[in-house]
Amino acid sequence: MIARLIGRTLAPAAIACFIFAHGAEAQQQPSAAMVALAGQVLEVKGAYGAFDPVVEGVIRFQKAHFLQINPNLTKDLDAVEAQMVKEFAPKHQDVRNEVARAYASEFTEQELKDLLVFYQSTLGKKVIAAEPKAFDAINKQMQVWADKFADEASAKMRAEMRKKGHTEF
Repeated sequence: MIARLIGRTLAPAAIACFIFAHGAEAQQQPSAAMVALAGQVLEVKGAYGAFDPVVEGVIRFQKAHFLQINPNLTKDLDAVEAQMVKEFAPKHQDVRNEVARAYASEFTEQELKDLLVFYQSTLGKKVIAAEPKAFDAINKQMQVWADKFADEASAKMRAEMRKKGHTEF
């Protein structure tokens, strides 16, 4: 259960760390105008939602760490966690700023302007609405395909191993 909790809470933090690290090496620092444009693009796309759990996730991870040291502190740690979530609420904006900075470093200012216009267009809005559904359908179809291919690959591997004299397959 703790592993699932840690995985669920650290995934957004890991993604954010990857983006921050990747963005830092991509180009020179983007201008304030570019960061603002990137923020608008991310807002319109609804992309910030993926990073909103980062602050609470880090707090929960730290709480889980302290619980491993002393599981009897659950009640007090729950209270401290609730206090910290409120106290560190402004950190959400820090996360958004860092995400926007990293995103901006991957595009020119004109590209960001074009992206914003696109995502505000009818087609852009459709992309935003349809992509999650499309990716769900893709994932389901890929699972079906992978299962079928796994059968094919298994049969081929068995046949090849039999050719080499291995009959236990």
